[in-house]
Amino acid sequence: MTTANIGVVGLAVMGSNLARNLASREGNTVAVFNRTYARTQELLDEHGDAGFVAAETIDDFVASLAKPRTAIIMVQAGKGTDAVIEQLAERFEPGDIIVDGGNANFLDTIRRERELRERGLNFVGTGISGGEEGALKGPSIMPGGSDEAWETLGPILRSIAAVAPDGEPCVTHVGTDGAGHFVKMVHNGIEYADMQLIAEAYDLLRRVGGASVPELVDVFRSWNEGDLESYLIEITAEVLGQQDAATGGPLVDSILDEAGSKGTGVWTVQNALGLGVPVSGIGEAVFARAVSSKPEQRAAVRGTVTSRPERPEVPDRFADDVRAALYASKVVAYAQGFDLIVAGAKEYGWEIDLGAIAKIWRAGCIIRARFLDRITDAYTGDPGLISLLADPYFADAVATGQAAWRRVVATAVTAGVPAPGFSSALAYYDSLASERLPAALIQGQRDFFGAHTYHRVDREGVFHTLWSDDRREIETEPSTH
Repeated sequence: MTTANIGVVGLAVMGSNLARNLASREGNTVAVFNRTYARTQELLDEHGDAGFVAAETIDDFVASLAKPRTAIIMVQAGKGTDAVIEQLAERFEPGDIIVDGGNANFLDTIRRERELRERGLNFVGTGISGGEEGALKGPSIMPGGSDEAWETLGPILRSIAAVAPDGEPCVTHVGTDGAGHFVKMVHNGIEYADMQLIAEAYDLLRRVGGASVPELVDVFRSWNEGDLESYLIEITAEVLGQQDAATGGPLVDSILDEAGSKGTGVWTVQNALGLGVPVSGIGEAVFARAVSSKPEQRAAVRGTVTSRPERPEVPDRFADDVRAALYASKVVAYAQGFDLIVAGAKEYGWEIDLGAIAKIWRAGCIIRARFLDRITDAYTGDPGLISLLADPYFADAVATGQAAWRRVVATAVTAGVPAPGFSSALAYYDSLASERLPAALIQGQRDFFGAHTYHRVDREGVFHTLWSDDRREIETEPSTH
């Protein structure tokens, strides 16, 4: 039987496109297998010139792989992935490599890697970003797993990854066990925030600025030629420019305003809460989608409203203000995402190069953007950078746009147009920039009702006030509840 150096299990659109991508690269021979052979046959009928080694059974698939056997699973996350993993694990030998290229929960990846390592197998949880087109033409790839697995897998993944403008493939060995899927989760969380911010910019320009949809197409196209250049800005202009065949108007006006999600944004927020990392921009983006998907509540509240704020007068520079607010808010979203990667690496024992992560997001992935070069420079110059907002370039960029940012948030509030992404990003920035926060009062309240103790600004130690007694302050041990 012809031997393949790489195999793909699961031939839905993403799996088929990834298999085609692999087969198109010199040096790769690709084995393919799908639970229902009809899907495999469909791939062969449409792309028979790719030289696929097709298998009707899992045993034939395994037999077609050269050692160390390497197979990429592209099936639905969850039980389906576990079932395929077990099928392969029963047939693979020590040193063979199983790759999960789906959007798996990184905690599942940690479990799977541990279980397979005990059986002598390499398991590599791999984040793949870029959608269907990226899978075919070159995605951004975020693999975890062992160094041993990376030796075999690295050249294969480099052959299919997107290529950044400087010629570097957009793939790096992120770290051990679940590191790759953790970073992909954060990538998706940033994607949520980025999309929400762009949507808010569109909404403000249209509802407050009075811009028509054709005018907004021109605005977003012009923004895509400057420091906001990104895939999401680019496709925003494309979506807004699409005419609805049924009505003749903009398609966006015919799309129901209820946004769905697949869970990775929620995972990002949940894990950030557990790690104590504020990702308010990502959180507000998740919540905004949730609000949009509550039509009954929205209708009920609208029914109680007798008047809404009138549209305020805005200056001629309003579009410039919104652009500045969008850029500053994007910086905050990325800063929060990278903070979460730092916290995750510390919690789970990963060594993650933040500059390398920014590099592999420069092409192929959904959040690819010009300013990722700046983020790469920031972490390359200072690998221990405590916050992206502390980097001189970004600190100056945010400071320059700060007045416009505040004007936009104030205008949104005055106009009654929700802008939770812009508002929360500004509140986060102001929290970091403030010399003193009201958390002192919160600690006092906690100590009053729960004896949670507090620290003082003028001396070391842990303190508690005897609130229900004579209100003396005593030095004590830290609260454990």
